[in-house]
Amino acid sequence: MFSRQRKARVLFGLSDIVLLALAFEAAYQTRSLLQLEHEFYFTVPETALLLGFSLMSWITIGVWLEIYEKLDSGHPRIILRDSARQCVYSALCLVIFEYSLRLDLSRVFVVLFSAYGWVAVLLFRLTAGRVVGMIRREFAAPHYVMVVGTGERALRIARELEHSREYGVRLRGFLSEQSSSTASEIVLNSHYPVNPVADLPAILRRHVVDEIIFAVGSECLVDLEEIFLLCDEEGVRTRVVVDFFPHVNSTVSLDRFGGTPLLTFSAAPYDEIRLLVKRITDVAMAAAGLIVLAPFMVTIAILIRLTSPGPAIFRQERCGLNGRRFLFYKFRSMCQNAEEMKDALAHLSTRETAFKIPDDPRLTGLGRYLRKFSIDEWPQLWNVLRGDMSLVGPRPAIPSEVDQYKRWQRRRLRMRPGLTCLWAVSGRDRVDFETWMKLDMQYIDNWSLSLDWKILLRTIPRVLIGSGAN
Repeated sequence: MFSRQRKARVLFGLSDIVLLALAFEAAYQTRSLLQLEHEFYFTVPETALLLGFSLMSWITIGVWLEIYEKLDSGHPRIILRDSARQCVYSALCLVIFEYSLRLDLSRVFVVLFSAYGWVAVLLFRLTAGRVVGMIRREFAAPHYVMVVGTGERALRIARELEHSREYGVRLRGFLSEQSSSTASEIVLNSHYPVNPVADLPAILRRHVVDEIIFAVGSECLVDLEEIFLLCDEEGVRTRVVVDFFPHVNSTVSLDRFGGTPLLTFSAAPYDEIRLLVKRITDVAMAAAGLIVLAPFMVTIAILIRLTSPGPAIFRQERCGLNGRRFLFYKFRSMCQNAEEMKDALAHLSTRETAFKIPDDPRLTGLGRYLRKFSIDEWPQLWNVLRGDMSLVGPRPAIPSEVDQYKRWQRRRLRMRPGLTCLWAVSGRDRVDFETWMKLDMQYIDNWSLSLDWKILLRTIPRVLIGSGAN
């Protein structure tokens, strides 16, 4: 029942592959029929290469934009927008791919392929939800569910089950975990019987029950061990509502360590596949950045040494992922004894926890320019390459600042620190400390690969014009 969303994502992905393949063939035949100046045809290897790349890029972009996560319940306007974005991005990828391999691909074919693909996918996505629902109602056997519990959490899950009726889900009734319960039925959209949990063996003999959901307090689970064993022996699937800690916002998952099942609460991103993609992106872009910027970085280092005494690179201990300490690098933008002057200038700081002085008197003439356009941050690409940092993430804090954090602020350490984050596109140095911390929490709670790219793309113009930096 609850795997329907995963099945829907697979269904939409496979349907995209079929529809894109049909659109490719339709565009090829249409272009072949057009009497244009240049001769047009594909060899079999070219067809396989172009179609394979198109399908791979289309699905990858769909996963990256998280389009398949919301198609079975998305608003038509959202489906229209996301399908258009996916189509445009895929067409750009195809053009870049064709240019890289110098295939001399017909522009008319690309336009036709994109248009046919977009129309076919859009029409399917707009009607698929109703079609799938109709097929499930007409041809799939109903999925009968019972709920153990009669409290608020049981009623909440029951209402959600009622909303899933179009997917073939049927609420059979309730089982009271308390033998003293006098309620004989519960009225929601329909009337549902309430039976003592001791009657479950008889109910399973008389009625079809595919699944039982335990929506009771944690203190009741021990007393229901016999019921769990009964369901296990009968082969009835059981689920447990685990909202025992209503104020915990962590993502809950079930893992195993050896033969021991573990209920996992995660308050930071834990999707290993997406985090691996994020890391690969970090390494690739950091390496490319260091190679491209190397001549400029050497020039900047020489200018720093010529314009003020002291080393060109400033090194400082910072806190990384989960509080790990690492050596942080940046171009020196302040005078050589800036750290010794910190205590004397503490009264000028505009932030209680993070030390920040507008128009800091310790900045050198060149340093002001480096700071304004974030050029002083370039050496941190080495930190990204080493794995100390990421391109996008909460800024790495000084250990003395972390010692002053409130408890809820320490959660920002659960994400690898980055060169830029939401604060950088929300005012940079003009953002007060409390807002800065909340923006970091917002980033962690809503993290995705697409969010990283949005932040990167919004950061670039702000850095180029020196917006918000002091």
